[in-house]
Amino acid sequence: MAAAAFVRQGKKIVAIGRNYVDHVKELNNAVPKEPFFFIKPTSSYLPSGGKLEIPRGILAHHEVELGLVIGKTGRDISQADALSHIAGYALAVDMTARNLQEEVKKKGLPWSAAKGFDTFTPIGSYIPKSFVSDPHNLNLSLKINGNVKQNGSTGDMIFRIPRLIEHVSSIMTLEEGDLLLTGTPSGVGPVNPGDEVECDLTDSTGKVLDAIKFTAVQRQGGYSFQP
Repeated sequence: MAAAAFVRQGKKIVAIGRNYVDHVKELNNAVPKEPFFFIKPTSSYLPSGGKLEIPRGILAHHEVELGLVIGKTGRDISQADALSHIAGYALAVDMTARNLQEEVKKKGLPWSAAKGFDTFTPIGSYIPKSFVSDPHNLNLSLKINGNVKQNGSTGDMIFRIPRLIEHVSSIMTLEEGDLLLTGTPSGVGPVNPGDEVECDLTDSTGKVLDAIKFTAVQRQGGYSFQP
């Protein structure tokens, strides 16, 4: 399988939580002592230009992120070897049903539903590793209806990419085509039906490496949140 086909053929999305200090603070969470993560289904991918479907009663929040596309399967990967397992990168948005997440967190229940709705991972194009000289010197931005909501640097990650790969692969095998989301900078907030969302990933020179656009709509049928 070519890593470039990760959206169609990848097996899992591994998403790191609380990896930017300002984002941790804005949600009143504690800074983690080691990376922690959750799993999103690949059925949640939404290609750029698509429609984000927000279920009835759900408060949907945007979280723009840098994704790592795994190119070589590995288990117990060392930090020294971590970058050799990356084939490329992708711009992504980890959409979160914030009110549902808060409800299940209070009960000590998993986040799978809050993170796993269809269309809740808007995803950009595959960016070959050779196009990115330093993945810790990139800028992530997100606009809603032309207004900047998130604008942050991957240099602000609490746990850097080699540590993330080391940690996740010590628990579960990372397979070719998997996507590892590295966390979101501060500025997360709501996306409402009718909103136009635009995201950019730029390098240190300001060159745009990729962009995503999508429109939010109200989902018809399916799940309905009842607090």
